[in-house]
Amino acid sequence: MNERSTVETRPLLDRRVTGRASGVELGPLFCFLAVAFGLAWALFLLPLALGLPDGQTRQTATLIAWSLAMWAPGIGALVATRFVAREPLRTLALGRLGPRRAYLFAWALPTVAAITVGILTALLGAGHLDLEFTVIRDALAQAPGGEAMAPAVLVAIQIAFAFTLAPLINTIPALGEELGWRGFLLPRLLPVGQMRAILLSGVIWGIWHAPVILQGHNYPTQPVLGVFLMIVFCVLSGTILSWLYLWTRSPWAPALCHGAINATAGLSLLFVRDVDPVLGGTTASLIGWIPLAAIVAWLILTHRLPVLETEADTSVVAREARIAAA
Repeated sequence: MNERSTVETRPLLDRRVTGRASGVELGPLFCFLAVAFGLAWALFLLPLALGLPDGQTRQTATLIAWSLAMWAPGIGALVATRFVAREPLRTLALGRLGPRRAYLFAWALPTVAAITVGILTALLGAGHLDLEFTVIRDALAQAPGGEAMAPAVLVAIQIAFAFTLAPLINTIPALGEELGWRGFLLPRLLPVGQMRAILLSGVIWGIWHAPVILQGHNYPTQPVLGVFLMIVFCVLSGTILSWLYLWTRSPWAPALCHGAINATAGLSLLFVRDVDPVLGGTTASLIGWIPLAAIVAWLILTHRLPVLETEADTSVVAREARIAAA
């Protein structure tokens, strides 16, 4: 079989999860959404509720709370699967990896998108190319002993880390989201059609980010508009993540890709200055949509999307359906 990942019009993964190809089951879905949104939004707003002053303490509390919030969808998936749908947790496919080559795509595509964003931001005039690394140089000048390191060396280290180890480290918190959004929600929505399920899950995922966007995350100059921009970004990136999930039948490949996106999304800001993050400089910006949309178009034009059930996948689905029904 070549690297084309196939097409599907039937609710394949709904059969894998529930043992039947039927309509959307609302009970498990509502339970999942209640936990995913309720727990995450409480954690997203916790630093504000504590009234912590701006500074290192506030930043640390925000980092911890928001990192924990990434596991709210995963917890929602576990609770809804075990206690509402009353299915074994193995139906979430944490023990499955799928085709190894999928992980190469998961690692490489965010890197390609990040590099493209940097080039387009400079070419389209949304920022100024800064090979003197002014921002890094100023930060080093203010740091104790920072003058001892050349800015170019620090930038090279950051880029190397973002492309190599950072995606692996980020996979653990990203798995919390992917277990929920792709491992649970997407299969539950497949009865409405694969592409509709991908679109709807992306919109829900984008709305889930609203509290952090309104606090200035990703779009600090336009937080209200940023909520809608984030939804579009989540639909585009979520399509890629959904493709990886549907191809591998596993949350691990989209978790790696999600981790790589988080690691590389803002890399171009290291060498491009005077950028409005709404317009460019990050994968979540308007310019960032261009490479993401190009990847989605490539998936569709090469018939990787929608994802088809292969003969090998059929046996896996049938076996897991029997287990789930037992």
